[in-house]
Amino acid sequence: MIPRRIHIIGIGGIGLSAIARVLIARGVQVSGSDQTASPLTDELARLGAKIFIGQRAENLPEVDLVLVTSAAPEDNPEIVEAQRRRIRIAKRYGFFADLTRGKKTIAVAGTHGKTTTAGMIALILTNAGLDPDAVVGGAVPELGGNARAGQGEYFVIEADEYDRAFLGLRPHIAVVTSVEMDHPDIFRDVEDVTQAFRDFMRLAPRDGVVIGCGDSARVSVELARCESRVLRYGFGADNDWRASDVMPNARGGSDFSVWRGTEEIRDWRLETPGRHNVLNALAAIAVASKVGVDLSSARATLEKFRGAARRFEIKGEFRGVTIVDDYAHHPTEIRATLAAARTRFPSRAIWAVFQPHTFSRTIALLDEFATAFAGADHVIVTAIYAARERDARAVSSAQLVERMTHRDARVIATLDAAAEFLSAQMRAGDILITLGAGDVNRIGEIIARERGA
Repeated sequence: MIPRRIHIIGIGGIGLSAIARVLIARGVQVSGSDQTASPLTDELARLGAKIFIGQRAENLPEVDLVLVTSAAPEDNPEIVEAQRRRIRIAKRYGFFADLTRGKKTIAVAGTHGKTTTAGMIALILTNAGLDPDAVVGGAVPELGGNARAGQGEYFVIEADEYDRAFLGLRPHIAVVTSVEMDHPDIFRDVEDVTQAFRDFMRLAPRDGVVIGCGDSARVSVELARCESRVLRYGFGADNDWRASDVMPNARGGSDFSVWRGTEEIRDWRLETPGRHNVLNALAAIAVASKVGVDLSSARATLEKFRGAARRFEIKGEFRGVTIVDDYAHHPTEIRATLAAARTRFPSRAIWAVFQPHTFSRTIALLDEFATAFAGADHVIVTAIYAARERDARAVSSAQLVERMTHRDARVIATLDAAAEFLSAQMRAGDILITLGAGDVNRIGEIIARERGA
């Protein structure tokens, strides 16, 4: 049973804000706090949530539950006050059972691709009339945001491995797009990450299904261990669902054929670029088929899918420079995004501006980051975005650039300075891609203002 009154600490985060939207739609009295105001907190306030900027003990109203972000320290004054008043405190792990009770959960996990894949699935089910609930880690324009509340039997949710939160879910359909080393502040090594995903996949019941990328060696090994039914997708011939004949199209995305076993289903089109998005679409198609959606309906939805916010999001063209923003903050994601950019803009100069996200990730994946930018013509690395961490002086952006063999890579620490440099150097026809999970997207906004857009 969902409590009637819930206070959310970190309500401006992409995951908790999505949960808040669903709760508000279900009639729950929602309040919450965050360190700074944002479009997400503003939207929640418009929907009826009571929002506090800054976190203080006196913010905490009379509530039945305090839902807490994993990034909040134990001495957060609102957590301390909740403990003093003996109010139940939960992280997402402990709340998912309440949130999804009575629904068949479609949980989408993976080091990469889970936001886009979850968005695709939610939109396919919505357009097919299945009226799902959905919680997605990025705003999807066609859904009207990063969440929706529905009356149907399915709950589509992005299953986040951070803090092992996804182990609180009970998926009827578990999707795994990829398994790689990430979040070194939580996981010791890649085997620790793999064990978490292994535990997640085991949560699917015997009458459920695990749908995984068969082209991923780690995912494929874990699929072989599953006791529930397994479906594989990918480009390889051994997959249950596979794609072939991938070609760039005039809309900047990809055309391809889909194979279900030996049956070819032709004429699939995406507006979102890159082979990685073809894989995301395949996962969504496999889920759609499993829940009984007609594939012609799924195809029509995917053809019009514009992508989630900050996933190869075209921000505009300013004095001939096309500005793209992407959430890529892992080496594999950066490579995929730059490869997609090169396919979409084959003859144009690509400027990549990367803001490393957290010190722990930067130092753990330093060598992988150093080789991730070959697809760009020019690279700028800004200061590391600390997020939940403190600078222990163990790693810096300068160390990352020193390890690069790229012919044109430099450090420009601040976003304002980077924007000033880019404004002076870029020429009409160039492509600017901002990469990172922090606030690097502000560079595009600064340049747009300076160029009179």
